[in-house]
Amino acid sequence: MKKQLLALCISASLSASALAQDSSSEAVTAEQVQALLQQMQALQQRVSELEAQLKEQQESEPQVATAPTASESSSASTAELEPRKRINSSPALAARVEKLEDDVEAAENAPISIGGAVRTQYVWADYDDANTDRGGDFDFDLIRLDYSGSIGDVILSAQYRWFQYMESLQHAWVGYNFTENWQGQLGITKVPFGITPYNSNSYFFSSNFYVGLEDDHDAGVKLRYRDTDWDLDFAFFKNDEQGGIDGSVSAREDRYAYDPLGVRLSGEGIYDTPTLAVGETNSIAVRAARKYALSDISSFEIGLSGQLGKMNDGVDDVGDRSAYALHGVYTYGRWTFMGQATQYEYDMDMANDGIVVGAYAFYDTIPNKANLYTANIAYSLPVKIGPITNLTFYNDLSVMTNKRGYDEDTVMNVLGMAISAGGLYTYVDFVKAKNQPFIGGTMAGDSDDFETRFNINIGYYF
Repeated sequence: MKKQLLALCISASLSASALAQDSSSEAVTAEQVQALLQQMQALQQRVSELEAQLKEQQESEPQVATAPTASESSSASTAELEPRKRINSSPALAARVEKLEDDVEAAENAPISIGGAVRTQYVWADYDDANTDRGGDFDFDLIRLDYSGSIGDVILSAQYRWFQYMESLQHAWVGYNFTENWQGQLGITKVPFGITPYNSNSYFFSSNFYVGLEDDHDAGVKLRYRDTDWDLDFAFFKNDEQGGIDGSVSAREDRYAYDPLGVRLSGEGIYDTPTLAVGETNSIAVRAARKYALSDISSFEIGLSGQLGKMNDGVDDVGDRSAYALHGVYTYGRWTFMGQATQYEYDMDMANDGIVVGAYAFYDTIPNKANLYTANIAYSLPVKIGPITNLTFYNDLSVMTNKRGYDEDTVMNVLGMAISAGGLYTYVDFVKAKNQPFIGGTMAGDSDDFETRFNINIGYYF
C-alpha cells in the first residue's frame, strides 16, 4: 500500500509539473508551482533515505545473496532512459523507488539466519568432596552459534560451540531438496541411528551418547526420505568430523560427540592418550522407521538402524565396527514413551582391553562390545506462570550390560524437569548412576557404587 501511494503521488506530481512546462497547457499560479517543487524535493529525499538505508544494511551484513547493490539497482532501472526522461517520467521514478523498497526488505530478511545459545549451569556432585563442601558450583557452560537457511535452492546448516576448555564444530552441511520427500545432505551431517533427534529428554543424553551412538555427526553424504508413514535414511561417511586418523587438528579429543580414536592396549590407563591411534573410515549407516497415526492424540513409531565400517591406523585397516538398534516411540496426548535396544562391536586385529573414545577434551575407554537399553517417559504440561509456558517432567533410564572384559553394568537414571520460558530453556536433573561418564565413572569401570549429581543447566536460545 505504501508503495502504491508513493507511486501515485509521484505520478500526480510529475504529471502536473510536465503540464506546467508545456507551452500549450493552462497557466498556473506561482503558489502551485512552488507546491509542486516541494513535492518533488520530498520525493527525492525519500529516494535518498532508501538508498542510505540499503547501504547501511549491506555494510552491516555479509553479502550472502547475489542481489544487486542499491547503486546497481538504480543504474539498472534508469540505464535505458534519456536524462530528461529520467526526471520527467513518473513510471521510471516510481519503479526506482519500488526497487529500492524491495532491496531494503531483502537486506532486512537475509536468506541465512543466525541463532545460537548461551548456557550456564549449577552442579552438586557427591563424588567430588570439594564441590560438596562448597555446596556445589555455578559455572559457564557454552556459547554456540547456529547458521541455517538457503540461498537459491541450496540449504545450509551449521553449528559451532565454545566451551571454557575447548571449542568444536558440531555439524556443517549443505543440502538440496530433490523432491518434496527426498533431501540430500553433504558435509558433516548427523549419523542416522535409533530414536531421533535424541534418545533422551535430559541434559545428559542416554548412555548411547557416550559410545558414539546418539547425536553423532561425521563427514559424508546422506539421503533422506520423509512422508507421513516412513522415515528412511541412507548414508556413507568417509571419516569422523575431524578428518579421521590424520585430520589436521591440534587435539583429537576436542570434539562435541564421542568417536573411536584409539585401541586401549594392555597396561594403559583408562583415561590415557592411546598409544595406538585409530579412526573410523568408510562407514555406511541405514535407518528405517514406520510411523502410525493411531488417533488424533496418539501415534506410534517403530524402527531399525544399522552401521558398518572400518577402523584404520593411518596405514591399513585394522578392524571392523558395527552397531544395530531396534527402537519404538509411543505418544498419547501429553505423554511420550521411548524405548531402544542397541548392540555394538569393535572387532580389532590386535588384543585389546577396549576402545579409546574421545570428546570434551579428554580420552575415555569403552568395552569393545556391549548391549545398551533405554526406557524413557515424559509428560508435557502447558502452564502460564509468569514467563513460563511449559513444564516437561521426565525419567530417563539407561543400562549397558554384557560388557566384554568388564563385570559390572553401567546404569544411569535421570529424574528431571525441563522449563520453557521465552528464550530460556532450563534442565533440572537429579542423576543416580554407576560406571557412567560425567557422573563420577567410566563405561570401562567395574564399580558397584552409585554416584549422585544434581544439575541445573540454564540456556538462552536465540
